[in-house]
Amino acid sequence: MNTEIIKEKLEQALALDECIVKGENGTFQVIAVSAMFADMSRVKKQQAIYDPLTEEIASNAIHALSIKALTPDEWQKQKHFI
Repeated sequence: MNTEIIKEKLEQALALDECIVKGENGTFQVIAVSAMFADMSRVKKQQAIYDPLTEEIASNAIHALSIKALTPDEWQKQKHFI
């Protein structure tokens, strides 16, 4: 599993302003930015990111996934620290 495939799947499934995927060997970090996250709980944000990647997680192509799901305003405040 490579980062470009994960990024493509997320961008196709979700209306993201920005999507950054890093990692290798089944361990990945995702930063997803979208206004859709504004009224979601942390759990709902994570579920939104997991849903398009269900097959990869089930097949163990992705076995560890760190998620930051941010609104554009949150991203503007945090992107300098990431």
